[in-house]
Amino acid sequence: MPLQIQSYFHSATSTWSHLASNGDGTAAAIIDPVLDFDSVSGRICSESAQAILAAVHAHRLRVEWILETHAHADHLSGADWLKRQLQAEGMPARTGIGRGIVGVQAHWRQVFQLGDEFPADGSDFDQLIDDGDSLALGELVIEALATPGHTSDGMSYRIGDAVFVGDTVFSPAAGTGRCDFPGGDAVAQFRSIQRLYSLPAQTQLYLCHDYPPKDAEPREMVDLVEQRSGNAQVRRDTAEADYVALRHARDAGLPPPRLLYAALQVNIRAGKLPPPQANGVSFLKIPLS
Repeated sequence: MPLQIQSYFHSATSTWSHLASNGDGTAAAIIDPVLDFDSVSGRICSESAQAILAAVHAHRLRVEWILETHAHADHLSGADWLKRQLQAEGMPARTGIGRGIVGVQAHWRQVFQLGDEFPADGSDFDQLIDDGDSLALGELVIEALATPGHTSDGMSYRIGDAVFVGDTVFSPAAGTGRCDFPGGDAVAQFRSIQRLYSLPAQTQLYLCHDYPPKDAEPREMVDLVEQRSGNAQVRRDTAEADYVALRHARDAGLPPPRLLYAALQVNIRAGKLPPPQANGVSFLKIPLS
């Protein structure tokens, strides 16, 4: 049975989330789910995650994994909300991320001056994933491909001919993810992209973001052949030094992501909100400079 992938676009953050399975009644994985967040009011809701949950129910799927390609800086993860809903229904719904998250957590623990309630050891996630790991998904297998560069914890997930690439690459017109976050590295990004480009020609790359040109629709997937021959910033024959110079120049002019501080305080916790204070309310910190 061919792999079935349903993709969901969160227009407020230009984020793609994906639901992968072998079809009705089979095991499934959710990749990069989103939690809705209004930064002005502080209101959080689960409308986007509920759409994925509705599809799980409609197709009688059993969610085995909720996977993050990295600790996102531009949207809040819906992983914890979905995990709680799905585990209440008896599904495993284990959260997973690349083992590099431990270093990411350590950095932001210091930035936000988090206390002992946040050990920064990866334990907020059910599974820390290493390059080359295989995760069972019913009759399918998820292969982990380390793709650092955008962040140090970047991990892509390969299921058959589909690879979920996070922010490693966008659609060809949009290029690649920035590399100026703590732990980011343009050289590592280039080598990660070339690793993806070396996969078989029939590979399909499922994106975490797309920022389409004006009047174009966002794309959730790009064929590998198109990507490696037409990406605006790095093709199969691009020299490493040329890409690194381009990436550094472009990153120097980019503003911080609008939800940077809010997103990271939640996402390094696998989508959990900060612990509530004495009044029962959770708060996010904004470091001032």
